[in-house]
Amino acid sequence: MPRNIKKLLIVGLIAAVVTAYFWLDLGRYLSLGFLQEQLDAIHSYYDQSRLFSWLIFIAIYVAVTALSIPGAAIMTLAAGAIFGFSTGLLLVSFASAIGATLAFLVARFLLRDTVQQRFGKQLATINRGVEKDGAFYLFTLRLVPVFPFFLINLAMALTPLRTWTFYWVSQVGMLAGTAVYVNAGTQVAQLQSVGDILSPGLIGAFILLGLLPWIARTILAPMQRAKIYRGWKKPQHFDRNLVVIGAGSGGLVSAYIAATVKASVTLIERERMGGDCLNTGCIPSKALIKSAQVASLASHSLDYGLQQLHPEADFAAVMDRIQAVIKTIEPHDSIERYSKLGVDCRQGNARLISPWEVEITGEQGTQTLSTRNIIIASGAGPLVPPFPGLDQIDYLTTETLWKMRENPGRLLVLGGGPIGCELAQCFARLGAQVTQVEMLPRLLPREDEDAAKLVAKALRRDGINLLLDHKADHFAMEDGEKVLYAELGDQSVRLVFDQVLVAIGRKPNTEGLGLEALGIQTCNNGTIALNEFLQTRFPNIYAVGDVAGPFQFTHTAAHQAWYAAINALFGRFKKFKTDYSVIPWATFTSPEVARAGLNEQDANEQGVEFEVTRYGIDDLDRAIADGSAEGFVKVLTPPGSDRILGVTIVGDHAGDLIAEYVLAMKHGLGLKKILGTIHIYPTLAEANKFAAGEWARAHAPQKLLQLVERYHRWEL
Repeated sequence: MPRNIKKLLIVGLIAAVVTAYFWLDLGRYLSLGFLQEQLDAIHSYYDQSRLFSWLIFIAIYVAVTALSIPGAAIMTLAAGAIFGFSTGLLLVSFASAIGATLAFLVARFLLRDTVQQRFGKQLATINRGVEKDGAFYLFTLRLVPVFPFFLINLAMALTPLRTWTFYWVSQVGMLAGTAVYVNAGTQVAQLQSVGDILSPGLIGAFILLGLLPWIARTILAPMQRAKIYRGWKKPQHFDRNLVVIGAGSGGLVSAYIAATVKASVTLIERERMGGDCLNTGCIPSKALIKSAQVASLASHSLDYGLQQLHPEADFAAVMDRIQAVIKTIEPHDSIERYSKLGVDCRQGNARLISPWEVEITGEQGTQTLSTRNIIIASGAGPLVPPFPGLDQIDYLTTETLWKMRENPGRLLVLGGGPIGCELAQCFARLGAQVTQVEMLPRLLPREDEDAAKLVAKALRRDGINLLLDHKADHFAMEDGEKVLYAELGDQSVRLVFDQVLVAIGRKPNTEGLGLEALGIQTCNNGTIALNEFLQTRFPNIYAVGDVAGPFQFTHTAAHQAWYAAINALFGRFKKFKTDYSVIPWATFTSPEVARAGLNEQDANEQGVEFEVTRYGIDDLDRAIADGSAEGFVKVLTPPGSDRILGVTIVGDHAGDLIAEYVLAMKHGLGLKKILGTIHIYPTLAEANKFAAGEWARAHAPQKLLQLVERYHRWEL
């Protein structure tokens, strides 16, 4: 039977039972007055058939609690009045837990999937909390009868809490309140109303009882902390409030924040300040991309009404320009600047020798600093798989290619991710003969297929020999030539090249940090295992950036740095969970691909219902004028809502255009607000407004428009 039909049947059955309850006024049988009037008759029947009385009572109690019908309190009093305290407590304990679990299961079957699909993003933090401490939270709520139990059943049904956990915690947690009511039931003749049972003092006692688990947790926290640090001697005094390992984006921002709030902070970098982003990543790659864009524009000069140009790249000059760009930006991340800000900058290798001590080995020898807190921001480096024969070839990575002084000739690029695509296009535009090899059937596997296809089309248009579904197998030197053998299904493909660039991915830098000696664990992908506050197993040791994951972007490293620095320095007062709700990123090919939030493939994998609104940039006036009329803006929204689940933009300056959507998503603004915002004409930013307009057109009130049309015709 289809799931929807089952849901309709269950809803119909529940509705019929509840309707009958009120229509037939069955509630009169679940009142204190009725119980007091019929108590002698019930006792007489109980004396004649004890087992059957128990079964009837359990069945009625389970039905009342499962259907959330008013009367559970009276039934609990009845248990004490009829069966006595011990037997009554036993019967009610099991019947209430079974009934609550049935209500939990029904609510879960009817509502959880729909609620999680529609509000999964907003509920993500709650879901994680329940997965971790759901039993603890439920136990606290069950101890305090002030909270309506049927609401607790419903709320917990919408979370990932396991059914068995819900059952046993409910049975144990409701026991105290049940005992009070059953005991009151033994004196039912003296009760004037159910409200007499819970006096203000008794309610206060229950609240205190509910707080006991939290009080116990607070008391146990130092004991648990002591257990974590067992075997390590904590210094009586500290040289620093904070030591930061790594001077990339995450480390620099961490140190900057610490210095700003007047903490004593040391920043340790083993190579160059600015880390990968400044020296071998973001900055040099974007400088290279600009040179390649200029070369591409020049080669298409006829398209702009100019005489045909034949640009020829001077690779030495291109690389000199890149180094000049780095030199210009270097002061922003320099030792001089950070020293003036109050940061103690050190050059050398850092190693953790205890949870509070960092050993620094540099040109001036070895020194140990003690510190209250540590932030690991050691970054990541190129991932180079152990392909057979690769060690015999002078291969390039994103760290070494910047030393290139000549055209690489036949360049083989391994990898179809963002880095591989960006660099392959650059070198092709600068005159290299580029072959790009990707083992998957398409490029950019994290993006939607329509975005990946546009990028693939652009790469081929720039002359790249794009080989998808080709899996690199091994390298060889044959007759003085460098060769890669790749697998295409059952075939072996032989590729001859002059230089090979390995751009398959990046791996976190954790070697030499002393993590193993401290028992600090890493994940399968090499990142350091952290909690939601960016803490390792030691609460005073944090990690940010590429070494922390889950995103390897400069801007997310800086984002994490704020949380790590504030939690490290002020966590004893207030800690903040890292917010990953709206993380944007871009691939800087031509056209660019930018994304924030969900795309179609993510939404499908997560079971999130969505609508797609699409606007083609080939229709945009400014893009047509610029000669860059390709790409699209694609927005995902819940069915019937303008709330933005995610955006993908493909086109020139997509990384800039998406900022408007990032702001809207962060602050809960929908497409209607974007549509109502004035955008300058003619600009590429109008694409955002036109995409919002496409959504509004698709959701126009057609019946109202028909009435308006009739009105206008009547006026003629």
